[in-house]
Amino acid sequence: MKYEKFRDILNQIIFENTKSDLIEKIAKYPNRYIGLFRPTKPKAKILQNILQSNEIRFGDCLEIIFKKYFEELGYKNLPKNLTYKNEAYDIDQLFTDDIYVYFVEQKVRDDHDSTKKKGQQINFETKVEALASIYGEKKLRCFVYFIDDSFIKNKTFYQKEIEVIDKKYMISAKLCYGKEFWDSINHPNVWDETIEHLKRWRNEIPDFPSVNFDENPVSSFEEIKDIKISVMRKLFDNDDVCKEILPIIFPENKTLRLLADFYKNHESEMSIYLYVHEKIEKRFLNDIYHLRNN
Repeated sequence: MKYEKFRDILNQIIFENTKSDLIEKIAKYPNRYIGLFRPTKPKAKILQNILQSNEIRFGDCLEIIFKKYFEELGYKNLPKNLTYKNEAYDIDQLFTDDIYVYFVEQKVRDDHDSTKKKGQQINFETKVEALASIYGEKKLRCFVYFIDDSFIKNKTFYQKEIEVIDKKYMISAKLCYGKEFWDSINHPNVWDETIEHLKRWRNEIPDFPSVNFDENPVSSFEEIKDIKISVMRKLFDNDDVCKEILPIIFPENKTLRLLADFYKNHESEMSIYLYVHEKIEKRFLNDIYHLRNN
């Protein structure tokens, strides 16, 4: 895979819509960001939220990237949604070379606690049972794959459980970390290329994401302007959010000016747009009001 394609998948999935997602979370769950009973100030909590979201999205990116790799290697990706015994399941990776069907339960790292690892094992076995009923035992090759091989917390547990599943369903099942999976399907070069691409990408991204939306107000406005107006009303109706959080992400009010003008001239005749416009004007853009209340 070309680096540019690899990079674009990461940047698009991880960084696009970060601002709109944050605004919606603040509006819906303001108490997660403010209040005395927290060891962090609002800015630190905002940054923590963005970083946690990026971690989750990174795992989603690797699913997409590996799926693209399977296509480039000549495999045929199969539908990843299935229903078994009236329950719906999402498969991380499912593809075929017309001889075997490959099922991969893919996670970034093996760092689960005891409860979660048992849930993961039960989930894996259920999917194996469902896929064996569809594709047949002899054609099915199943993997539990942890990408980051620097985390090997529950290897003994998973290995024992996979051996049981292997014998119970008479299939090929294997536990893999890092490069082991790509060695198992005879494409070790994919792992080497992935490592090189990730190293290059990490050198290009900032150490910390910015929480200042006014650094690029036009881009920020374009991302948040289509958030549901009911959500934005809830945001600007909250006094604590307006005092403690919004000045952090809109320190110069540049994005808010664009947003206020957009609501004022909105094509909808719903009064809620003018209501939110007036809220923004009064709280952030009216200098006389601002001076009187500071």
